[in-house]
Amino acid sequence: MSSNRFSGAAAAALLMVASLLVGAPAAARDYLQCVPFARAESGVEIRGNAKTWWAQAEGQYARGDEPREGAVMAFAAARGMPMGHVAVVKKIVSDREILIDHANWSPINGRRGQIERGARVVDVSEAGDWSMVRVWYAPIGDLGLRANPVHGFIYADSTPDTPAFEAPVWAQQDWKPGNGLDRVVASLGN
Repeated sequence: MSSNRFSGAAAAALLMVASLLVGAPAAARDYLQCVPFARAESGVEIRGNAKTWWAQAEGQYARGDEPREGAVMAFAAARGMPMGHVAVVKKIVSDREILIDHANWSPINGRRGQIERGARVVDVSEAGDWSMVRVWYAPIGDLGLRANPVHGFIYADSTPDTPAFEAPVWAQQDWKPGNGLDRVVASLGN
């Protein structure tokens, strides 16, 4: 009889652990993630984990290392944030400080998935290229203690970068067909 009670208790414990494991991903759906927030705030139509945004933006949106208002700041995946993070630049404060709007960074009042507006971000990279930043963290009321890697910025209102084409000198001087054709032919050689 005691072995039946033990077996029943063990089965109940296993069911409880299994329900916790299955229920954990559902809990993540109960709060706002950074990706849908950034997509709605910026107009950048990229889907998938935040860590994939930088690569997905290539050829679809212009990208760079300069913060601009309305741009998406694409954080790289790191040990402290394995899925990466995305945020929207709201204000340029200085060449090394910006304000961002983002979701699901700081737990506020003990709750995850909160929206933070005007959160302070400071460039702490040695080169001043925004490749490493510290972000405001509400629970401590200051910049977070860890530096976070950043891929760069995705610009919602611009087209992808295209290779620069430098026009020949004669084209830069308002040349038109039939106008100075002899100079063009001479510049081409024989």
